[in-house]
Amino acid sequence: MNKINAESIIFDLDGTLWDSADNVAMSWNTVIDELNISRLDEIYISGDELRNTMGMPMDELARHFFPTLSERSQISLLKKCMEFENEYVSEHGGKIYGSEEETLKQLAENHRLFIVSNCQRGYIEAFLKFSGFGKYFSGHLCWGDTGTEKSMTIRLLMKKHGCKSAAYAGDTDGDCKAALKADIPFVHAAYGFGGIPSPEHISASADSFRRYSEIFG
Repeated sequence: MNKINAESIIFDLDGTLWDSADNVAMSWNTVIDELNISRLDEIYISGDELRNTMGMPMDELARHFFPTLSERSQISLLKKCMEFENEYVSEHGGKIYGSEEETLKQLAENHRLFIVSNCQRGYIEAFLKFSGFGKYFSGHLCWGDTGTEKSMTIRLLMKKHGCKSAAYAGDTDGDCKAALKADIPFVHAAYGFGGIPSPEHISASADSFRRYSEIFG
């Protein structure tokens, strides 16, 4: 197994720290049903469809799920969905991966832990509230905070917190590309949502959450 020596470990959220797709889908469908928009009558969002699109920037998500609406209406509806989503998942949460808390606790003894996600503002806070894992993380940043691509969000977080060295753990090809562009090692969360078409870009692979303690041990 490849070992990585990094002062800080930055985690992606969806597919890496939890799987909230089913509850996110439920919250979005609730908003769509309550708004009763005729051009959305045929739309039903599933957890699996969300798993396949998580990690996309917000504007891409809006175009993907609401193609019959104008660009302005797409963004407006997505914001409404995400506002309710934050509230819903902070209470109902998602699936926390096995051995996650004990592994985070162990990692936090010798590393600073962070979260960077392409999510809206408030979603990481919802995860931390539901999981109770806030005590293990030194900070977080998301698309909703920066409005920029994930590689730049990673760089901004590292600069803000003075990270001397870091690695990024995520489950999708987009995560891999972001880590490469940010010039830090990428650890593939192989238990998550996505595959990596270019495995030569993976510095290490975790087939379970517990594996991070060996990679960063």
